[in-house]
Amino acid sequence: MSARGLLGCDVPLATRYDLALVDLDGVAYRGHDPIDGAAEGLAGARAAGMRLVFVTNNASREPEAVAEQLSALDIPTRADEVMTAAQAAAELLATRVPTGEPVLVVGGAGLHTAVAAKGYRIVASADDAPVAVVQGYAAEIGWAQLAEAAYAVQRGAWHVASNLDLSLPTARGFAPGNGALVGAVRAATGVEPASAGKPSPTMYRLAVERAGATRPLVVGDRLDTDLAGARAGDIPGLHVLTGVSTARDAVLAEPGLRPHFLARDLRALLVPHPEPVAESGWWACRGAAARVVDGALELSGEPADDVDLVRVACAAAWDAVDGGAVLDPATVPDLLR
Repeated sequence: MSARGLLGCDVPLATRYDLALVDLDGVAYRGHDPIDGAAEGLAGARAAGMRLVFVTNNASREPEAVAEQLSALDIPTRADEVMTAAQAAAELLATRVPTGEPVLVVGGAGLHTAVAAKGYRIVASADDAPVAVVQGYAAEIGWAQLAEAAYAVQRGAWHVASNLDLSLPTARGFAPGNGALVGAVRAATGVEPASAGKPSPTMYRLAVERAGATRPLVVGDRLDTDLAGARAGDIPGLHVLTGVSTARDAVLAEPGLRPHFLARDLRALLVPHPEPVAESGWWACRGAAARVVDGALELSGEPADDVDLVRVACAAAWDAVDGGAVLDPATVPDLLR
């Protein structure tokens, strides 16, 4: 297929790629609960020689706290195997703001630590004349902190967001994410913030450099952040169907959001991945087939693994749309539900 399509891998992903850049929420865990197959898949990947760096848009927590949570879920992790959006935001600040300048931090402990570690003087009020505002999610953020950020941005401070995720997966459902809070400051000021988190590939590049890897693989559950960042950074991306974006979302995805591999969960790191092939007007993969006719997606076959049905649906839909055809979303079912 084209570079915008799915890839094939005739060996387990953990042996093809030397580093997995693994998202957290919706991939390794959901809220405080483990996700089926996560510990098994990641342990197997390590045993096969694959290194892991957990790359998260969450800027509220220290890397040590993230590593402790993962370890408690039978995913042994060191703090230096965690890359947070807070660290990426601090790196982004350093591209324009000299060390020692006042910076207004709106966020949790992880963001305060990362900004302080870069040598900035942290302030809490717009009246302290900050040259920049860096904003990340924290459950305790309220109107007063958002107002200070808005006042500072109105006075010319550079607004940097750790990420722009509108929602945050929790054990109870989806809650407002940092993007929703950043939106309040944007609405008050009319100023568009810079963003350090996914879908910017900044964190991925920092993690790859830290690990000294040459063949990285992004692993995530969100097309608009994890997989968009993979495409932006020209890194292969595995979409696991344990979080926000569904199989149907993948079928309907725009080119910049499309994954390179698809799987139910992290155990997919331990197996080969077949590539759909074009056969007599259909896209086929291990007993599954799909095509688009007159704008409608048609599916056929009874594959042993339903993920193969998702693979051919993506292949057929993407090929048709990229060729100029119109795909009726109503003809795309809720696959793997």
